Amino acid sequence: MDHPDEVPVPEHSDVLSRYRRAGQASAVAASPHAVEGDTERTTSAAAFFDVDNTIMRGASLFHLAVGLARRNYFSGHEIVGFAVKQLKFVLSGSEDLEDMASATEAALSFVQGRSVKELAQLGQEIFDDTMIDKLIPGTLALAQGHLDAGEQVWLVTATPVELATVIAQRLGLTGALGTVSEIRDGKYTGHLDGPPLHGLAKAEAIRAIAQREGLDLELCSAYSDSSNDIPMLSLVGRPVAVNPDATLRDHARDNGWPIRDFRRREQVKRYALPAAAGAAGIAAGMAIGYVSARARRV
Repeated sequence: MDHPDEVPVPEHSDVLSRYRRAGQASAVAASPHAVEGDTERTTSAAAFFDVDNTIMRGASLFHLAVGLARRNYFSGHEIVGFAVKQLKFVLSGSEDLEDMASATEAALSFVQGRSVKELAQLGQEIFDDTMIDKLIPGTLALAQGHLDAGEQVWLVTATPVELATVIAQRLGLTGALGTVSEIRDGKYTGHLDGPPLHGLAKAEAIRAIAQREGLDLELCSAYSDSSNDIPMLSLVGRPVAVNPDATLRDHARDNGWPIRDFRRREQVKRYALPAAAGAAGIAAGMAIGYVSARARRV
């Protein structure tokens, strides 16, 4: 496998500095919450999971947008426009930071003027109502294994850090690294506070968290479906390709990385409802989410 010090970097120092800024800003914004067993943690290992199509089917930000549309926060026409902008960006295959920032800000436009507190509450509701059904049970089992081993488990995603944090909290994970949005007077401006957490920026965020938390990257694990996350995967001693795209699959095979594919497995309800993992596991947290969602529908 690639050595952690051999993560590919852009040629221009100004571009690299922007990636580092995004990663460091994400680490500063990340606040680990109490997870049962944290006080007993004796290992310097941790696990880092991408979100979209790794731990959740589809784009978490898109699921949030759909949930807001169902609550009449904006029209169906607006969400179609949002989807078209995202599709154009994905199909272009652009790795340019300006293009990524533009696409991300387009996605964030629907929260402009909303309060952070309001969106956090709505994020919890939408996770319980919709996102929980998009979770991938095989990846959740991997995350639970790391928790059971006394390791920290972090989400690492280009999704806004507030939404990523909601997902991490609902799953009982340590915390989340995500894109930092600009906030003024407790409300979203609709713009980013620096570049999106994408590609090399994810690796920089993990490096910053590892330093802060006293983690040994050689003992850490990382999981992703996307070749864009090769820098993040290459940074740790135990990279795993989950539901990989073709480029990542080839790279994983060339470097001897494990490949796990859960795309044809059973739906998450069959995994979550028998909360056999105990009172503090991912399954129990998801079961609580189902109960909360059902209570709101009554």
